[in-house]
Amino acid sequence: MRDDVIKLGMLVPGLPHPLLCPEKNKGWGAIRDGFEVGKKEIEESDADLLIIYSTYWPSVLGHQIQAMPNPEWTHVDEEFHELGSMPYKFKIDSEFAKHCKNTCEERGLHTRTVAYDGFPIDTGSVVALKLLNPKNSIPAIIVSSNVYANRSETVVLGKALRDAVREQKRKAVAVVVGSLSNRLITTPMNAENDKIHSSKDDEWNRKFLEYLEKGRLEDVSQLSRQFHQEARVPKVVSFKPFWWLSAIMGQSNLYSGKIHAYEPIIGTGGAVVSLTPVEKGTGDLEYDEENPEVYEGDLEVLDLYRQVEMGTMEGTDGD
Repeated sequence: MRDDVIKLGMLVPGLPHPLLCPEKNKGWGAIRDGFEVGKKEIEESDADLLIIYSTYWPSVLGHQIQAMPNPEWTHVDEEFHELGSMPYKFKIDSEFAKHCKNTCEERGLHTRTVAYDGFPIDTGSVVALKLLNPKNSIPAIIVSSNVYANRSETVVLGKALRDAVREQKRKAVAVVVGSLSNRLITTPMNAENDKIHSSKDDEWNRKFLEYLEKGRLEDVSQLSRQFHQEARVPKVVSFKPFWWLSAIMGQSNLYSGKIHAYEPIIGTGGAVVSLTPVEKGTGDLEYDEENPEVYEGDLEVLDLYRQVEMGTMEGTDGD
């Protein structure tokens, strides 16, 4: 039998439109309905913790974890301030956040908690928590997305948080806040005319959704770089979330996937997807990516390459 400490995994978009103005576009309304289905799945999962990994919260020096017990503020999105305010008050599990810091450091990650009044919680986290957990029925933590973290570091981050869930005997839902394709429409547009930025973006979004619907999460993680190349998506938005989600959920293809909504949000690919662990699924395949357990720093591959090119590496003549 599987020992799944993560009861449910989810991908949700983070732009404010489904929260603030779902009535202005049929697709935004469909995304809002998808959030509602996701909320019910969380309620039925018997989970006692939400772990939010938000691509809308970039960090530069290591990884940050929100640990303010009851952060309260009124947020306005920096890009779409005309949509209005998002007042919030959340229930954060500060003790669990501190434990996550420890498990991350045990695996070699530079990590810190943040807990002060007025800390700017990002739009994606606000949207996700207000729509998935509107009554604060389940405590949460929010984890940043380090803009410089490579695959190894991101996988180890997922494993470290899984360690914390297991050690604390919690039952968690892991939520990634981000889009599939992430190219915004930057010219003036009526809300009803929203569309995916390009047909190629749409094609690759649908390829990924097909894999996710089949429960092939680890395959999606492995294919993320290809998606990045084809859809030209920044890695903090595209493949990092799947690296993290697969790692925290246990790195397999043994899931039941459900696509609750897929619609454009100002040109980006917005999707609400849930993944539930199952005993039988597509099964494990032979992957070509490394599977690190502890983060030991960058490999400095580019520095080595430059030494070879310049002929300065011992034992080389530049050939």
